Amino acid sequence: MHRRAVTGMSIVALAMLATVSISLGEDEFPLVGTYTENEPCKPENAGPNVSRVKITPTQIDSVFGLCTILRYKHEGNTFAVHVDCKGAGGSQMLGDVAFTMRDDKALDFSDQDQTYKAVLYKCP
Repeated sequence: MHRRAVTGMSIVALAMLATVSISLGEDEFPLVGTYTENEPCKPENAGPNVSRVKITPTQIDSVFGLCTILRYKHEGNTFAVHVDCKGAGGSQMLGDVAFTMRDDKALDFSDQDQTYKAVLYKCP
């Protein structure tokens, strides 16, 4: 095999490895947890009127629907996440959302168009 062919195959293999989605554990994907939206998580606000968001390494479950995490990019304290969401009535949407970790352990959330923003507070 020619040296150029081997080099080319190595570059292709590295590019493929870089794009593979891997299921990560909580230690590797620090967003994992249950959060309340726009108000700190407290035992007294555990009622049905409090919007909750559950994040796993593979899904985001909220009042807007269930989203599958297709891939994410981590840069600094921000996670840019590409999702496939299924909403009420079976509607499906691909999109991008961002989670920025704050010093107080809360997450600033926004969608790709900045039309919806929220603060997510992690529950113990």
